[in-house]
Amino acid sequence: MSGEDLYVIDYLLHGKPRSFVIRTKTMNNAEAWQWASCDAGIAPIPRPGRPPLKRFSKPMAERFGVTEVQWRESVPLVWEEDHVK
Repeated sequence: MSGEDLYVIDYLLHGKPRSFVIRTKTMNNAEAWQWASCDAGIAPIPRPGRPPLKRFSKPMAERFGVTEVQWRESVPLVWEEDHVK
């Protein structure tokens, strides 16, 4: 998987709960706020090979209705071969 992990990001958009899963190399609070802003449609999604875009900070995202951003590592999915008939 080339050093990338799956993360779940939960947030509120204008008071309504939203959640999504993202695959990325690193995750921290600043990254979570940026990706939540992208998911909410207020920040552009960065394109590979293009110059970096302006990042959305917590105060900037909150002005557009994104609040209570939390993130966690996704639980790995384990396929059990014994249950296949």
